Amino acid sequence: MRTSRPAVTMGALALAALLPASVLMGAAPAAAETTVTVMRTIDTDRYDPHKSTARSTAEALFMVGDTLVSLDPDLKTIHPLLAKSWTVSPDGKLYTFKLRDDVTFCSGKKFTAKDVKASIDRWLDPETKGVVKNRAGDVKEVRAVDDYTVEYELTQPYSELLYQMTQHFHTIINIDQVKELGDDFGVKGFDGTGPYCFESWEPRNELVLKKHAAYKWGPAFYGNRGPAKVDKLVWKIIPEDNNRVAGIQSNQGDATQYIPYWAIDQLEANPQISVTKAPNYFWTYFVGFKITREIADDIGVRKALNLAVDQKAIAEGPFFGKAEPAYSYIHPNVLDYNKDGVDQSIFGYDPEKAKAILEAAGWKVGNDGFRYKDGKKLHLLAYSFTNIWQQIMEAMQGDMRKVGAELEIQVFDATVIWGKLKTQDFDMFTMSYPYVSAGDAMNLYFPSANRPTPNRVNWADDETDQWLLEGRGALTPEARYEAYAKIQKKVHDAAIWIPLVHEPMFVAAGPRLKPIPAHGIYGAGLYKGLGIELK
Repeated sequence: MRTSRPAVTMGALALAALLPASVLMGAAPAAAETTVTVMRTIDTDRYDPHKSTARSTAEALFMVGDTLVSLDPDLKTIHPLLAKSWTVSPDGKLYTFKLRDDVTFCSGKKFTAKDVKASIDRWLDPETKGVVKNRAGDVKEVRAVDDYTVEYELTQPYSELLYQMTQHFHTIINIDQVKELGDDFGVKGFDGTGPYCFESWEPRNELVLKKHAAYKWGPAFYGNRGPAKVDKLVWKIIPEDNNRVAGIQSNQGDATQYIPYWAIDQLEANPQISVTKAPNYFWTYFVGFKITREIADDIGVRKALNLAVDQKAIAEGPFFGKAEPAYSYIHPNVLDYNKDGVDQSIFGYDPEKAKAILEAAGWKVGNDGFRYKDGKKLHLLAYSFTNIWQQIMEAMQGDMRKVGAELEIQVFDATVIWGKLKTQDFDMFTMSYPYVSAGDAMNLYFPSANRPTPNRVNWADDETDQWLLEGRGALTPEARYEAYAKIQKKVHDAAIWIPLVHEPMFVAAGPRLKPIPAHGIYGAGLYKGLGIELK
């Protein structure tokens, strides 16, 4: 026996199959989840602030985690973040931070002073094998005085502690998760207090972050302090320049800071694309001399080769006019730059002066067009990276040939060159690096204790070491500047680097997004990601 039933049309059945149950029941439809894809070139090995200095690590950690303090786009002004205020003792050894009491990790765990202490203790624990621990200062003890008060005590003053605390190395972690995941911390998960939460990671393909709905404590310079304006952020690895450029124009990707220089004008001319530039960005390209090697140990040769290189042509060639020619080792806008003490006559393109210096030093031109002295050819071996460096070095090779110097270039990719640089079997080497202040740069490259890495020039000078101590331990901005200014003058006068360009930071946003303010912190142009918003 068949029971009767109401007749329905096939169209109605099809529509019902497509609609969610909430609509069929008469409830208001839920808002569609918004997903934004950010394109970048390479991945990291893990998202652990204590074990990776990679820019690709920083890019994500700034979003999924927070530091006690944050850095303004001027890259000089410190703002509160997890710490709402702080004081420093007269001797510069004790920092007392008052923490926000409304912060939670993505897991829902309440953030307290114990998390700050656990983060620093874990970083400094020899078992962690933490990187760049000097950026924490000479820590005596970190104390959780109460739930929302931290005492950060040093054995020696560290004049740049607050600036270093804005960097991703100082991201506050959930130590409970570290204990739970062990070696998989930062690989299978990361529980942070940032505006986004770690959802999943497929190495060398994509990292997926989701909005931290409770977030409301972003830095004051953001118009939106939280929560994030998009529900999901996908970091996608797109190594090829052409694919990123095409992706941003076709909605296959929504944002990227990895814009090839040849494409910037093209993207800026597209009315559907916005390209923003960070107001300040400190990332400098240079070639260093290993001054303990024969020929490279001659200051006359170093000064002459500095004058042989056309920085402006490099900025206009490989960088398509977007970079700034560099005539100093650090950017003139950076904190504690010595604008009066750097002898600009040492740097800049002057091939005739370069020839005169070499002639006076006894380097005479031979029949082959190269210079010789005491039967030895003016020949230098340079180890270099691939990518844009190859174009830069070929330009330098041509410049040096014009003054009679032979530059031999050996190019290695990123998986090989670090091992080659450790051999110290070179006269010159290429490098680019981020820094937040003059002291940051000087303390990285010029302490004698940092030989042979990263002090690859092998600079060893007692006065420099003393001034570095004075700058690091300075109790006033004036004393800090005085110490670092003297170092800048000394290393520039010695012509141990050839500064090339100061790189800019651009961020492109596709047709779906509003313009994204670019930030210059540590090469992570999106910083907290709070400026990402659909149109």
